[in-house]
Amino acid sequence: MKLGMSSYSLAGAINSGEMSILDVIQWTADQGGEHIEIVPIGYSLTDNPELVNQIKDKANEVGIDISNYAIGADFLPETDEAFEAEIERVKKEVDIANQLGVKLMRHDVSFKPPAEASIKQFEEDLPKLTQACQRIADYAAEYDIVTSIENHGFYVQASDRIQRLIENVNRPNFKTTLDTGNFLCVDEDPVSAVKKNIGYASMVHTKDFYVRPASSFSPGEGWFQSTAGNYLRGAITGHGDINLQDVLKVVKKSGYDGYISIEFEGLEDCKKGSKIGLDNVRRIWDEL
Repeated sequence: MKLGMSSYSLAGAINSGEMSILDVIQWTADQGGEHIEIVPIGYSLTDNPELVNQIKDKANEVGIDISNYAIGADFLPETDEAFEAEIERVKKEVDIANQLGVKLMRHDVSFKPPAEASIKQFEEDLPKLTQACQRIADYAAEYDIVTSIENHGFYVQASDRIQRLIENVNRPNFKTTLDTGNFLCVDEDPVSAVKKNIGYASMVHTKDFYVRPASSFSPGEGWFQSTAGNYLRGAITGHGDINLQDVLKVVKKSGYDGYISIEFEGLEDCKKGSKIGLDNVRRIWDEL
């Protein structure tokens, strides 16, 4: 197992101008991280080949891996022309992943608010989503890259929907970036959901949330609601209400030996929150 950081965890510092992505790579290495996951939020690589090379050089300089390249995508636009355009756009992102030297790449498939994310709608959209993922995976196979879908965005977030799509796509290089916390957004128990999907994982994110029941008063700013109306707020990994020890025990017992990223999205200072989460996961993993 190699423990590292998603650049998304430091998005606050990147967006404020406090850090560049190159600073994030240096910072990750300084904290003992073994890899960096590139999530282009606060910077862009599609029109900046020089930055792609700088990222590679920086990671090599500090001695950590570039583990994964994670991008957004939506394969359910209104027209067939827009669908084809999105396929071509994501293929160009695969090219960037190859330029970065990564062998793992996450792309989204679509997002819908909970009110529109029924299982009936999912089954209707499944053929289109399947086709898109197959075409991207086949293109990525030319570079020996494994593509994946993450369990987020409400629509394709539940463990069964993730499995359904992976089995439908039926490509050896299409898997899931498994986020240990995001199952709470669709009211699934994280330990149970991780047990169901760890066998499909190409990449693991550790995330934590504070949870308050739907019957509670609204806690206000910084909180959002799950599909059942429960209140969630991002927490430092190990500080929230997810049983991190049991989740990591499932991951370790499964034999998973790939990359694990800290993904922090709490209200605390992002550097402090990410560092504490990194230390917590490392300590718990070593004690298991």
